[in-house]
Amino acid sequence: MRVTHEVPLAPMTTLGLGGPAAVLCELFDPADFPEFVALADASPGRPVCLGEGSNVVVGDAGCPGAVLRMSTKGLRITGGTTDGRVLVEVQAGHLLGDLVDTTIAEGLTGMEMLVGIPGTTGATPVQNVGAYGQETADCLVEVTAWDWELRRRVTLDAAACGLGHRTSVFKRSRRWTLLSLVFALRRSELSAPVTYRTVAAALDVPVGSRVPLDEAAQAVLAVRRSKGMVLGCAGADDRSVGSVFLSPEITPAQADGLRARSAPVNRFPDGSTRVSASWLIRQAGFELNTPVGTGVRVSSRHYTLVADEGATATGFTRAVERVQQEVLCRTGVRLTSELDFL
Repeated sequence: MRVTHEVPLAPMTTLGLGGPAAVLCELFDPADFPEFVALADASPGRPVCLGEGSNVVVGDAGCPGAVLRMSTKGLRITGGTTDGRVLVEVQAGHLLGDLVDTTIAEGLTGMEMLVGIPGTTGATPVQNVGAYGQETADCLVEVTAWDWELRRRVTLDAAACGLGHRTSVFKRSRRWTLLSLVFALRRSELSAPVTYRTVAAALDVPVGSRVPLDEAAQAVLAVRRSKGMVLGCAGADDRSVGSVFLSPEITPAQADGLRARSAPVNRFPDGSTRVSASWLIRQAGFELNTPVGTGVRVSSRHYTLVADEGATATGFTRAVERVQQEVLCRTGVRLTSELDFL
């Protein structure tokens, strides 16, 4: 474990915003985690865990306590389950992109639609990361975590993680630090059914088709790049956190009214009915590339917020609040941010 002091956190986030960590601990070997616990006990407040910083806004003043940067790597494909699935055990700091690439190379289906999503594997249960018809809840078996209340390691099965639409028991909580995860995947040369029209169109196949794993992944990457949602390919829009806002859950009455306005209203795997956040943002009068605050604007690729020169964490937060207020005023629907504010 490497410990440094007064380290700028902005370069460790995709937004490039925020102040320093009073103490930054970079964990490379899982066996060293008890050392971090001892250090965190001597620091003010409960510690903060940072992966690749692709879903966080660090405050301009930084973090006064201990910040753990989870950099543990490694995965192990183990025996199967009684229903024929293959177990994959992964360290929390292992990059999600590397995990997805490995599963595709090994002929394992269940995560191929998650290609191109930044961040660490340990972050995936926090907001039940998902895209294009697959999500963490589909294949997560269990997690091992440090419980700061019980002061010991615990193992939580998928049901105990409370996975919902972009949420879990870990979201907005500092009780647990995730250490490792186990997923269950299936051996197959073909992908899961392609359920998104944009991906099916990129593949030139009917919706519901199954295609070779690598072809499915390349089609998803093409769609994500077209929206500027692959880090390093978005040019001026690259200082982003992907989707800032959740597609909000709505009531049956709201759904009827929004459908009458031709809004994209859909049922989600968790049983909720939701409306597209992008549609709501457009209805509120925000066009692509629209400035929303000093150094903050709507992306030129899709309806999210990006940072430019002169942006601050405070300004970005105010821009988020401005969009929420305008959407509520124009549509009667309240947008919720899916960002973590540190």
